[in-house]
Amino acid sequence: MSQNNIREVLGKHAVIPVVTFNTMEEITPLVEKLLSRNINCIEITLRTAIAYDAIKKVKSDYAGKINVGMGTVVNLAQIQKAVELGVDFMVSPGISASLFDAFENSKIAFIPGIATPSEIILALQNGYDTLKFFPAHLFGGYEALKTFGQVFPNVKFCPTGGISEDTFQKYLDLSNVISVGGSWMTK
Repeated sequence: MSQNNIREVLGKHAVIPVVTFNTMEEITPLVEKLLSRNINCIEITLRTAIAYDAIKKVKSDYAGKINVGMGTVVNLAQIQKAVELGVDFMVSPGISASLFDAFENSKIAFIPGIATPSEIILALQNGYDTLKFFPAHLFGGYEALKTFGQVFPNVKFCPTGGISEDTFQKYLDLSNVISVGGSWMTK
C-alpha cells in the first residue's frame, strides 16, 4: 500500500505548519504570511467548530497555491468529510486497524501517527512505511528517531509535537525524517 503517495506530498514540504483556527478572520492573514515565507503547505486541525469551514476557505481561496491537509483525523466520518472537501492529505495522531481500509480507499494521501516500536511494527505489517511520530517531545524526540532509524531503516517519519524553531533542523538532518510539523512558524 502506498498511503496514496504520502511521500510525494511530504517530500515537497520539509516544514508543515500545524494550525488550529479559532475564527474565520485568522485564516487569510496566516495563509498569506505562510505563502510569503515560501511555505506552501498547511495542516488544519479538527480541534474547533470552524475547522471544516476553514479548510473549505483555504481550498477555495488558495487553490493551486497551498497543499491543504486535515489533521487530527480519528474516525470514519472525518475521512468521509476529507473526501468531500478534497483535501490534499490527512494526518492522524495515532494508528487504528479499523481505519486502514478507509484511509486507503479515500485515495487521499495519509500519514498515521505512532509513538512506539509496536505501533511501527503494526504499521509495517499493514504496508505503511511513512509515519507521523507524535507527540515527539514526549516519546524521546530526536534520540528516539535516531534509534528508530537503526531499527526500522526503511521507515520515514514526520515528527510533530514539541518541535520548535530551534530544533526542527536537527530533526530534518536525520536521514529517516522526511518532514516536520509544528506551529512555530505561525507565531
